[in-house]
Amino acid sequence: MKASSPYVIVFTLWLLVFSSASQTMIISPILPQIGDDLGIADAALGTLVSVYSLMVGIFAILSGPVSDRIGRRRILLMGCGAMTIALMLHTLVSDYASFLTVRMFAGMAGGMLSGAAVSYIGDYFPYEQRGWATGWVMSGSAFGQIVGIPIGIVLAGQWGFRAPFYIFAVTMAATILLLFFRVPQPPGKQSLEQLSVRKAAADYTAMLRRPEVAWAAIAYFVMFLGVSIFTVYLPTWLERDLNISGNEIALMFLVGGIANVLMGPQAGKWSDRIGRKGIILLACIGLSSLMLLTVPLVTNAIMACVFFFLIMMLVAMRTSPFSALLTALVNDDRRGSLMSLAVALGQMGFALGGAIAGPLFAGMGYRSNTVLGAIFVLAMGLIVWFFIPEPRIRTTLAAAD
Repeated sequence: MKASSPYVIVFTLWLLVFSSASQTMIISPILPQIGDDLGIADAALGTLVSVYSLMVGIFAILSGPVSDRIGRRRILLMGCGAMTIALMLHTLVSDYASFLTVRMFAGMAGGMLSGAAVSYIGDYFPYEQRGWATGWVMSGSAFGQIVGIPIGIVLAGQWGFRAPFYIFAVTMAATILLLFFRVPQPPGKQSLEQLSVRKAAADYTAMLRRPEVAWAAIAYFVMFLGVSIFTVYLPTWLERDLNISGNEIALMFLVGGIANVLMGPQAGKWSDRIGRKGIILLACIGLSSLMLLTVPLVTNAIMACVFFFLIMMLVAMRTSPFSALLTALVNDDRRGSLMSLAVALGQMGFALGGAIAGPLFAGMGYRSNTVLGAIFVLAMGLIVWFFIPEPRIRTTLAAAD
């Protein structure tokens, strides 16, 4: 393997996040098309989102101790390979049951990837640079909004809802090549303990007995719960209640992605210098306020783009600092387990949010989604502020610019 550099590693993980996040996010804006093409009722569409999140949660828990034992690089290669296959299997989707099955398989692969990517950052980069690295890697999700999701929406309109998944399979396959040839196993200490279900369960239980870890897991769960309740039916509300077209929704995602790209790396660098918790709390307060104002103020495509730009700026403000904060709560040989546990609970929160969002939207309208989502988002910020400690940052070790 050629000698790598931090920038190549960041780009590889960025491409991984871009591919994985894009294939997840594309579901929401094309839900109406999926429902129409396959004859799926509105209340059931949310389960296509929630089943993926549920499987991510389960397999993140299972893969966390494995990545601690065999190393981040191997688990990332396995997860990328499984995701590439899962995305290609979307060609077989013909009804609700087959779509649900394929999304379950994709969720299994996503669970393998979710905790290991951030854990790799924690192993390779010192704490004083993790905000910078995490910000750039997580901006892959934002780039998916700028490029991946709009292109995916257009492709779905032209060639059917399966087309976007083929494109993301290609980018995930490219990630495999970069991981294999240019990304080394990080230098963090690996666990030497024998793998077993009983040992993994004991380790997770021991971690959760630590108050800061328990609160971090709760915060991750609540964060995804609130976002899911708000976002899953946002495109459906815009299209059906405000008559906003699919192309205008694609533009909205592009604008939101630009906001995320602009804010994510910057928020990570700020948190490296001034601390993570204050930025996270401020972002949660602003985000919950915007959620509450969505229905009364968003009346057309222009306002939808403005609001989504601001919302995604605030989402980016909390994501990078929070991920970097979590990497410091445990030692190297338990980081994969912690991040996988947090991601698992977060995805379970997202799955629960998707399941709740459908009946809320169908029964009481989208306003109820915005109110409940805002409550959980604000709760997440308060949990981080009051219950999760933050290590002292040595500002003399500045992050790379």
